[in-house]
Amino acid sequence: MPGFRTERLGQTIQEKIGSLILEGKIKDNRVNSFLSITRVDVSKDLSFADVYVSGVRGQIKEKEVEGLQSAAGFIQSQLGAAMHIRKIPHLRFHADKSISDSFDIIKKIEELAETEK
Repeated sequence: MPGFRTERLGQTIQEKIGSLILEGKIKDNRVNSFLSITRVDVSKDLSFADVYVSGVRGQIKEKEVEGLQSAAGFIQSQLGAAMHIRKIPHLRFHADKSISDSFDIIKKIEELAETEK
């Protein structure tokens, strides 16, 4: 059961941060509305949350992740106001390259299929 709580908290954090990005409430110029939160991993003691971010077609720049990290305090305060939990996890943002990697793999498979014909 303890994993269920952290998973549910991660999903809620993912939804709230996604809506903050989409609504344009994060005023950092490096953060644009095309970013999406792919997953959130919350530690067992609820002290940290690793937030994975992706862009359009899986492409994300390091400056966009830095923009989110610099706005982490604001995001945590917004989460605290919306979620009503005792302690909001410290947010650590990471670029999620898995989507772009999967596009690259699909492209290579298609190229191999073309050379086979």
